Formats: sequence, C-alpha cells, structure tokens
Amino acid sequence: MSIPTVKTSRLVLRPFTVEDAIPLHQILSTPGVLQYYPRSDPPDLGRVKRLIQAQLDHWDEHGYGWWAVETESENTFIGWSGLQYLPETDEIEIGYLFSKPYWGKGLATESAKEGIEFGFNQLEIEVIVGIVHPENIASQRVLRKIGLEFQEKAKYFGMECFKYQARTPNQKIA
Repeated sequence: MSIPTVKTSRLVLRPFTVEDAIPLHQILSTPGVLQYYPRSDPPDLGRVKRLIQAQLDHWDEHGYGWWAVETESENTFIGWSGLQYLPETDEIEIGYLFSKPYWGKGLATESAKEGIEFGFNQLEIEVIVGIVHPENIASQRVLRKIGLEFQEKAKYFGMECFKYQARTPNQKIA
C-alpha cells in the first residue's frame, strides 16, 4: 500500500522510514513522554525498529496507521500521529505522541485533525475513538478540539482510561 503524505500549515505527515528509529528512540527515552502509557519504561532501539515496521505493516493491512510527523519549516522528526486498529475492541483509535519541545503548540491537534479527516473522508470510517489516561488533561483537550466527545470510563491496554468518540458527520447515532 502506498502511504499518503499529508501537509498541514506547519507539519508534514509522512510514512515512517528506518531512519526514524533513532530520533523516535530518543523521544521515547525522554523522561515523562510515556508517563500516561501502559508501559512507561522506554523501549530499546530494537523494539522501536519493530514498532516502525509494525506501523508500516499496519498500513498495508488496514489502509491506515501512524504517520511520522515532522515540522515543515525545519524538516525535523518530532513524533507520530494517526489511526490504529484496536483488535481487542474492534475499534479505530486516533493517537499521537510528540517530542517534549513541541508540546503545547497545537501540533497534536493539527496532526490529529488530519487523521480524523482522513478516516472519515478518505476511508469512510464511521466511528473513531480516542483513549486517554484520566490524568492526561492535555490529551483530553486535544481530543475535544478535534471533535471527540467523552463517552465513558473503560479499561484499555490493561489500565483505566477515558474513552472519547466521534462519528462521521453523515452517521446517525443509534
């Protein structure tokens, strides 16, 4: 499958490459970046390389996945954003993770908005969820800004989470 490259006003969302492994490893090894994830211990470089390959395989299998995200002005890799299939619940999740220097600048919102639009407009997905740790207020704010609404407390990835959800604008709520 050909993974599309998407440009926003400040970002380039592009396919991952093997060259992204080292900067992604550095981001994931930064204290605090994984604090709201089920596994907050930083992965080793081998695991990061497998994660990148898994995302490329995910695109092939599902027609969507995570994009590598870089700044358009600096051509700097800053993290990832996109859609992920959750086989445990048969749902599609919007997700994002960025390097700390890029937090609080609206970039997660900008990239996640593209993921939502891609899912609804290009793939005709009916429902997209956002899964967030209850203490991750910044991520909850991003989900609300891109049109997801709080649904319920739920268990995902072995931890208590808040589930947010958006339906395609053409989908009637049952």
